[in-house]
Amino acid sequence: MTASGLPMTVPARGLPARVRIHEVGARDGLQNEKTVVPTEIKAEFVRRLTGAGLPVVEATSFVHPRWVPQLADAEELFGKLLAVDGLDPAMLPVLVPNDRGLDRALALGARSVAVFASATESFAKANLNRTVDEALAMFAPVVTRSKEAGVRVRGYLSMCFGDPWEGPVPVEQVVRVCRALLDMGCDELSLGDTIGVATPGHVRALLTALNGADVATARIGVHFHDTYGQALANTLAALEHGVTTVDASAGGLGGCPYAKSATGNLATEDLVWMLHGLGIDTGVDLGALTATSVWMAEALGRPSPSRAVRALSHKE
Repeated sequence: MTASGLPMTVPARGLPARVRIHEVGARDGLQNEKTVVPTEIKAEFVRRLTGAGLPVVEATSFVHPRWVPQLADAEELFGKLLAVDGLDPAMLPVLVPNDRGLDRALALGARSVAVFASATESFAKANLNRTVDEALAMFAPVVTRSKEAGVRVRGYLSMCFGDPWEGPVPVEQVVRVCRALLDMGCDELSLGDTIGVATPGHVRALLTALNGADVATARIGVHFHDTYGQALANTLAALEHGVTTVDASAGGLGGCPYAKSATGNLATEDLVWMLHGLGIDTGVDLGALTATSVWMAEALGRPSPSRAVRALSHKE
């Protein structure tokens, strides 16, 4: 499904040799679907994504079904992936919003979890019904308990580059919350451009400010949405700064149920095409990944928004 010999590999100086893609399609991608995707389809999606060589596939979220009804089958899905398919729980992170969510995840054998904070008060209120600091206080015991159980913790931070209610978000405001997440014990941060308004200069400025606050680049991942067509440019800016973890969603699936201006995530295929062209190792089979997104698009009944998927699957 990929063109023979393409993309041609032309490395650029100053970029990492390898990038770890944190695949979010099965969770962040599907949570915004209007109709509930059957559990077996979700399980097959995860199987195919891991089979394509993606090292991390975020599986689901242990939130209350009333919040995100599309992920109400978290126990059934995660249990199936571990018990039936025998997948490694360390490569299948799950979102846990509170102590109850953590209890559910640990009971099934989760070994990697994530909490979801906001850099802005408006989004914290819309998404968590709490202030920024109240949300951090809620996450602190979740992170502590996770670490005590030997479980890896990722800290997602939304609205790092702009907020639909508040507009521009001061860099120092983002740095404060990032520092708080690391101080409570998170192993890694994911900087979210939830509504896709970031530009490369802004990305560089935030990463530089984080380094100035003793946040090592090795602990930072980036999560870009492509609302204004900037996701790949922003990713390249992050790579030039030394970031080696990039979130992406197979086929460009996703959005945000609490921020209506948020469109799809950076498509994993678009990212892999760029990285492979730069000679950066990902471990991903682009042909198998593209076939997976074509299959999922058919299951959802609509074409993939990924440009790479459309180009690579085009039939004369």
